[in-house]
Amino acid sequence: MVRLVLRVVGFELKGLVAIGLWVLRRRQGVPEGATAVSYAKEQAFVLTLFAFAMAVETVVIDLLLVALGVPAWLRFGVLIADLYGLLFVAVMAAGCATRPHVVTREELHIRYGVYFELRVPRERIVAVRSSRSLNEDSMVSVKDGRLAVAVSSRTNVTVELDGPVTVVRPLGRRAEVSSIRFFADSPEVVLAALRAEEATHS
Repeated sequence: MVRLVLRVVGFELKGLVAIGLWVLRRRQGVPEGATAVSYAKEQAFVLTLFAFAMAVETVVIDLLLVALGVPAWLRFGVLIADLYGLLFVAVMAAGCATRPHVVTREELHIRYGVYFELRVPRERIVAVRSSRSLNEDSMVSVKDGRLAVAVSSRTNVTVELDGPVTVVRPLGRRAEVSSIRFFADSPEVVLAALRAEEATHS
């Protein structure tokens, strides 16, 4: 339980850093010469609508509670909960925008905001291909040795490995996977970057 709480607190702290980087239009963990691969565009519109709806709801509910004469302590409690919901949306948007997937000469770094990341050494990758799936179960899921890192229930790149690697899921559970599916706004960028490295090493 303590470890779970610490992981959640860690997400919150990383999220605040991500919001700061977002404001400054900077990215985290993209070294010079690396290929950054975004995955935030697919969900940006939905998150914007969601944030707008939550902001309107926060104002409406607060006005309603005032009109009903609800005690101040309860009103402020509801307001804090609503503002935290808005912060969560901002953290998700900022995290995904500032922490893209990254391809370097040494590794493929797959991420989802502040909640998940996996570093795969380049020499462990035996195949990479474009493959679309529109019905992934969750943001990060593992089934039968296959990892899926989805955006809006979608993945479009598959990477096959030469053997199992250890994955740490957002809440700390570990699993061994030898196949990875993930989403990229431009999957061709991932394919080109990885295949260029293959050509360099061949």
